Amino acid sequence: MTDATTMSFDLTPPAEQQLAELEADLSDEERHVLLEHGTEAPFCGLFLEEKRSGVYTCRLCGLPLFNGGQKFNSGTGWPSFTTPFAPDHLKTIRDTSHGMIRTEIVCARCGAHQGHVFPDGPPPTGERYCINSVSLEFTPNGEGLPDKLRRGAPEGEPWQG
Repeated sequence: MTDATTMSFDLTPPAEQQLAELEADLSDEERHVLLEHGTEAPFCGLFLEEKRSGVYTCRLCGLPLFNGGQKFNSGTGWPSFTTPFAPDHLKTIRDTSHGMIRTEIVCARCGAHQGHVFPDGPPPTGERYCINSVSLEFTPNGEGLPDKLRRGAPEGEPWQG
């Protein structure tokens, strides 16, 4: 089962104890970005130049957020995507920090900050999901998706996107 349109992921938030365990595994930078809605420095992220086929998952809970085939070079210094893995895997929040009005995106399952979405992307969506590398993990095609919450298939199953 590898077609995103037929896969069903449990979007129930992690239990408090599970969340505490996941948070304990974060580096200081990951904690700042994911939990405190921070931003990593531009042009420094691990996934900025990643070109392999696969899926990008939430660093905190492992939910698939973006397919590698939707990634593009926006020139902004952060990995950018045209569409999410599945629309219900991300939530949007109005962000008025730093004297701007932006649309923040967070993981729909655990609430971890991912980045922002802007209306200046390429066709066909015209959207640019600008994501912090530190908010993501990457699963190359053929490897098992993370199952950080021990919920079972499709998590833990090989990905072939």
